Amino acid sequence: MNIALYIIIFMMGSVFGSFLTLATYRIPLNQDITHKHSYCPKCNHKLAFLDMLPILSYIFLKGRCRYCKAKIGPRYFIIELLSGLLFVILAMLLKINVYTLTIIKIIDFSFGALYLVFIFLIAGIDKEHHKVDKRVLIYGLSIAILYMLYQYFIDSTFNPNRFIIYLVLIAIITVISTYELKKKGKDEYELNVLILCIIMTFFTYEVATIISIIVTLLIVGIKIIINKILNKRKKYIIETKMQPIAFYLCIANILTVIYIISFSR
Repeated sequence: MNIALYIIIFMMGSVFGSFLTLATYRIPLNQDITHKHSYCPKCNHKLAFLDMLPILSYIFLKGRCRYCKAKIGPRYFIIELLSGLLFVILAMLLKINVYTLTIIKIIDFSFGALYLVFIFLIAGIDKEHHKVDKRVLIYGLSIAILYMLYQYFIDSTFNPNRFIIYLVLIAIITVISTYELKKKGKDEYELNVLILCIIMTFFTYEVATIISIIVTLLIVGIKIIINKILNKRKKYIIETKMQPIAFYLCIANILTVIYIISFSR
């Protein structure tokens, strides 16, 4: 019975993963992500139901479009697979099975799933466009506020002061970011990353966020050193600003949370 439950959860996760590949492609292009029919980005042909089956369609079509035979990037398959696996891992970390399935567990899992969607969107867009999209940050902040209200109503010992302080910080950073946008005509990447860190703290708390930041800085530092060594003859220097910090931060946060929960039992 538990295996059947985890298979269903995996399928749910892979469906979310399929949606995330669509969203990370369309959001930077300001395209509709809910009403516009899925299409091949190469030939613009509308995709049929069998073309959009998570994981399976990629395998059966051998990584190519059914209509124009253009090669489909492996990231679609990878994201769908990872999303499914992370949903299963989330269920296991919350100790969800057929015997413990309650309304509270389902709500906790739902918030966790929504947070994973947020993380995937931030990471995917940053990896492709070196950008932390404000609309995705607003989505993340919205579910963070809902999570805070949920905790307030179900936990009599819950203290909202910590969350309120973070909301004030986000408001201050947003004002500064808006000023910089009007002044320079572009978003400040670093300020958006800072807001991302605060939203992460809503869900994964301070320790996990701090560890995620440290791991991210180590990754960026190591990558810069390696690139400097490999490109020494060309005198080519990789600037820190060009590193997909939000992408690394999201990966580090997921791995950190899994590690903390797994080894704290």
